[in-house]
Amino acid sequence: MIQFADPMFLWLLLAVPLVAYFMFRRRREAAIKFSDISLLRNVRRSRRVKNRKILYALRLLALILLIIAMARPQAGKKTTEVSSEGIDIMLALDVSGSMKAEDFKPMNRLIAAKEVIKDFVQGRQSDRIGLVVFSRQSFTQCPLTLDYSVLLNFLEQVDFGMIEDGTAIGMGIANAVNRLRSSDAKSRIIILLTDGINNAGEIDPLTAAQIAKTMGIRIYTIGAGKPGKALYPVDDPTFGRRYVQIDNELDEKQLTQVAESTGGKYFRAKSEDMLKNIYQQISELEKTKFKIKEYLQFDQYFPYFLMAAALALLLELVLRETLFRRLP
Repeated sequence: MIQFADPMFLWLLLAVPLVAYFMFRRRREAAIKFSDISLLRNVRRSRRVKNRKILYALRLLALILLIIAMARPQAGKKTTEVSSEGIDIMLALDVSGSMKAEDFKPMNRLIAAKEVIKDFVQGRQSDRIGLVVFSRQSFTQCPLTLDYSVLLNFLEQVDFGMIEDGTAIGMGIANAVNRLRSSDAKSRIIILLTDGINNAGEIDPLTAAQIAKTMGIRIYTIGAGKPGKALYPVDDPTFGRRYVQIDNELDEKQLTQVAESTGGKYFRAKSEDMLKNIYQQISELEKTKFKIKEYLQFDQYFPYFLMAAALALLLELVLRETLFRRLP
């Protein structure tokens, strides 16, 4: 980036054409006067005399270089330092059999959740994100990582049948808390998605939430599924796939208590669009703080223009006193 510290001096360049006009049109007084010079008019001028205008050109060049030097040209280098206060996020995802319900047409709840979580991960920056899955038990599918491609690969592998069926919400929370326990991030959160009620595991959801609160971990809970009944696929070895109606058993009161006890919030997702909107809201609530500092360093170039102007004047002086020297 090139700029001038005193650009007002550049206006003097507008006067250079005027100076050049008077310089080249100027008539010098003769050192010796003659009464009649008509005989000399037919004498052809030598190349040396014709090239004397080089002296004026050098003087003009020196003037231009001097004006530019007065404007103090400088080149700057911009250095940007970006620091961020990353957030550690554990995603807790229910993979129990009830997530097969197809009320998020045309997909079931699990596939819809995976698609939305994928978009959520790709929209984050500088945050460590991990994944916990739970059914009757809970385990870590992916520990906290900044390598989102690895996380998305593990997310793609999530499917039904990974764990014995059931819904251990408390175990899912406890597992996520354990992963965040040693984190030194200023903000640590858990985003838990489930479509059922806690019916398995050794730890109650509210007890797990209290542990999270003690450690300063905030929990956002999401209840997935439309109210009432939902279509559930059943694969019959004889008649093939058929659908039955199942009740949507969602303990919203408990999920609300879990979230609010840690300073978080409970959301209800009745469709894939609502689920996308919920993750977007959480992303807005948990923004990573970036600090940007810019440094400008300038290299001064006016000495080079001064030197060039001095060299032009010196060359003009040498040529004037040698090659283009005039007799009195």
